[in-house]
Amino acid sequence: MGHSSVGDPPDAARGLRAVRPDGTPVYRYRQRPGRPAVSVTRFDPEASRASLPPAHRHAHDFLVLIHVEEGAGAFTVDGVERPLRAGEVYAVSPGQVIGVAVAAELARGRAWAVAFIPDAVPALSSVSPLAWAHHPLLALFASGTGHGRIAEPDRATWSAWLADLAGELADPDRVGAREAVGALLTRLLVASARLAPDAAATPDPLVERVFTEIDATFREPVSAADIARTIGYTPGHLTTVVRRRTGRPLLEWLTERRMIEVRRMLRETDLPLDVVAARTGLRDATYLVRRFRERYGITPQRWRRSQRTWS
Repeated sequence: MGHSSVGDPPDAARGLRAVRPDGTPVYRYRQRPGRPAVSVTRFDPEASRASLPPAHRHAHDFLVLIHVEEGAGAFTVDGVERPLRAGEVYAVSPGQVIGVAVAAELARGRAWAVAFIPDAVPALSSVSPLAWAHHPLLALFASGTGHGRIAEPDRATWSAWLADLAGELADPDRVGAREAVGALLTRLLVASARLAPDAAATPDPLVERVFTEIDATFREPVSAADIARTIGYTPGHLTTVVRRRTGRPLLEWLTERRMIEVRRMLRETDLPLDVVAARTGLRDATYLVRRFRERYGITPQRWRRSQRTWS
């Protein structure tokens, strides 16, 4: 079976967002207007290398769920080796660093990869990213988890779900495509969550304090430095600690929380951009537009229209 990709293929869906101090590039999800924020890619030995993930150490700001049909070798996530074996499911969270071998290893096996941002999942579209670690649909993405194993009798069902999702994404203008994409992706997340260990990861007290402070203040014009000082740390030290423990720096979490609320307001209200900016801790409409385009590769006005068109 040859390689195929549906929705936004990997090379089109990714855009370089930033480069960390250690040189690790961070890729963003580049959403297309009027299309769901999800893409499905099928990998096999005949895959075009141009469509594979970057063959270098990298991270991304979207979620990825990988289902291995036939495995060969291993890849690394945050320095931990993950074997690619048949029946394994891997959840890669935003900010986690993927090892350099992942592209070559995926090409040697057969696997599906689903890349998405929470807007594609109805139950997650307005959920704070600070609460992702505790959301039942994202149990496999929780810190300390990251993978599960599908029982052999259920593997064909997983492949069928992914093929159905790819089919809906191939014709996104079909009646009911949006609802079908959301339902199928939710079904995959439910199934992946059921593969997660029953014991939840112990919350990190400092990270919990940081997230609580962000949730309480993101609507105000506070900075990452303000949050650090409130908690009693220097901005540089807290940024380093938060990045090490969560995979993302403090400012990124603050910005992500604001962008979730911006998207909710664009989707659910007709408020002008200057009001949206004022209610999400951003300076003004101009600054909101710039940050939104940097984050999603689209203006907030076009994003709002695409959501209304697809509703």
